[in-house]
Amino acid sequence: MRLLETVAAHEYGAPAKQLARETGLALPTTYHLLRTLVHEGYLCRDKGLFFLGEAAERLSSSGARQKRRSTVVDALAHWRDTLGVPVYYAVYREGEIELMCVSDTPANPAVEEWADFRETGHAHAIGQCLLSQLDEEARRDHLDRYPVQALTPYTVRDNHSLLRRLERVRRMEPVTERQEYALGVVCAAIPLTLGTTAAAMAISLPAHQEHRLLPAARQLQSEIGSLLGSLALSISM
Repeated sequence: MRLLETVAAHEYGAPAKQLARETGLALPTTYHLLRTLVHEGYLCRDKGLFFLGEAAERLSSSGARQKRRSTVVDALAHWRDTLGVPVYYAVYREGEIELMCVSDTPANPAVEEWADFRETGHAHAIGQCLLSQLDEEARRDHLDRYPVQALTPYTVRDNHSLLRRLERVRRMEPVTERQEYALGVVCAAIPLTLGTTAAAMAISLPAHQEHRLLPAARQLQSEIGSLLGSLALSISM
């Protein structure tokens, strides 16, 4: 590991003798370790100089992804504790609703996914928020694959009614739904601008706490800006 760190510190590569000196390793040991690292793809050698190899770069890339995910997870946990609500993060990618992260507690549990979240976007706030960000063709394509179905007495009744509702959604306004996906639960989702990708963050509450829904959603929306970069990068997770 010290050898890898030392090689990484030399943008234009370094010879074995210099690496041995800087790491404090015996030269024969350095040569042995360098040969092993080159064989395994963690280093490469060119004209007597050693550079990081593809295997080391993959480690670096994986580490960066883990750090980005950790940043998102920590932020959701912060808002969960500050607002006292479960917090969700989702994106619309390649024609599918993907729930990327959920943060909840036993005292404030997330909505149970009793019906496939991807197939019931018409009924929950996250799905409606994501669909509202798509163009008409993409919305109709989604509904052709996942047509509206009644999940509760409050669910939107048909594709046409849903499309009309989505057209009325104001840009960057929270999208709310009340007991459309699960009885006894209300939800609000906030649209996110992450390049060309439709994304959303959402919260949920018991129906008897509906008065807290919009104030909490607007507080969350006001604080999201600082995390937008990490959220955008997390799409590649």
